[in-house]
Amino acid sequence: MSSGATLTATDYITHHLTNLKVGSGFWSFHLDTLIISGGLGLLVFLFLASVAGKATSGVPKGWQNFFEMVLSFVNQQVKDTYHGNHPLVAPLAITIFVWIFAMNAMDLIPVDFLPWAAQHASGNHHLPFKFVPTTDPNLTFAMSITVFLIMIYMNFKVKGFGGFMHEVFTAPFGPKLAPINFLFRVIEDIAKPISLSLRLFGNMYAGEMVFILIALLGLYQLPLALPWALFHILIITLQAFVFMMLTIVYMSMASESH
Repeated sequence: MSSGATLTATDYITHHLTNLKVGSGFWSFHLDTLIISGGLGLLVFLFLASVAGKATSGVPKGWQNFFEMVLSFVNQQVKDTYHGNHPLVAPLAITIFVWIFAMNAMDLIPVDFLPWAAQHASGNHHLPFKFVPTTDPNLTFAMSITVFLIMIYMNFKVKGFGGFMHEVFTAPFGPKLAPINFLFRVIEDIAKPISLSLRLFGNMYAGEMVFILIALLGLYQLPLALPWALFHILIITLQAFVFMMLTIVYMSMASESH
């Protein structure tokens, strides 16, 4: 950021970890998260639509070859994990993997570049701007809650109301312990979106914090930033894969009876 020389290390870290907000309290909106995540979603969609429009039936080349490998990989994970036949699961898994990977990959951009660009575009040199959406727990919770709602929908869709209620009140200890079964089911279902969101947020927030600390080292940052960036490529891919796989597992559990 342009005013970085006048800030203490604590001020610099705080500035980089502060979201651009409108509103206050519960009804505040993180504009940087909404802009970056929405923009990346649109760009990925348009890019994939362009690749699909140029696809040929012969031997795939270039981006077509790459994305066919990604689609084949994700589809194989769905086949190996999800034993139902609902048409929603594979597209959901592919969307989650590609979108989260794109958002995570923003962490590889130098930490001062996009905040500097946002500050100069707005004319406000103290404007906060977080450009890695997955370091915002609001976004990770929103995604995990969406997965949770789809999981509940799948339970009703596949098992019906009666079948789902029977499972909730009888598994795993039988109908005589229905209250305990219900309590365990509530705890289990609440834990799923919480753990799903916090895992992604925690790993990406920690990675972003390391980049910020490296940026504070001045001339010494290059020999540390490059190795960490190379290692971070594995982290951003792994976190997208884990979120996708857990989503598939939750969909599979919702489609199978105990």
